[in-house]
Amino acid sequence: METLKNALVTIKPFNDSHLDEFVVAVRESEKTVGQWMPWCTSDYSIDEARFWFKYCQLNIDNKSAYDLGIFLSENGQIAGGISINRINRMDKIGTIGYWVRESLQNQGIASNAVELIKTFGFDTLGLTRLEIIILEDNVISQRLTEKAGAKLECLARNRLIFNDSPRDAFVYSLIPKRD
Repeated sequence: METLKNALVTIKPFNDSHLDEFVVAVRESEKTVGQWMPWCTSDYSIDEARFWFKYCQLNIDNKSAYDLGIFLSENGQIAGGISINRINRMDKIGTIGYWVRESLQNQGIASNAVELIKTFGFDTLGLTRLEIIILEDNVISQRLTEKAGAKLECLARNRLIFNDSPRDAFVYSLIPKRD
């Protein structure tokens, strides 16, 4: 898979050399990212990260999902993760997800990463619709998604399972620019 890059961020697959720093990034982000992503805990382990990296690479190899690392272009520091998953090749749809480690939030990292991944989704994967699904009380992610040009389509009932319970979530969409 190609590396995606701009002046601020680089998006590429994780590898075993990233394990230690990935665990640090997850653990430091429990209070912010952990509100919305239950896997983000203070006791996240190297074994969990190793399993995740292998799972991500298997999906990339199978072209079924692209769960990738966000790195700072300047120094290679892990900034978080971004994905296109739930890919439906027949309907040319995928879902974008993202997170940024707590110490690097509010610096434009997520916005830049979404721009890169949506271009990848449309131009490389040939998708014609990308969705971003956000729990209704995650206002920060809603603002970021709107800033990225996504259109709010609906509040979908029981759209996500969060902490083992169905929850309503906003469904946003991005489509390629039309000439």
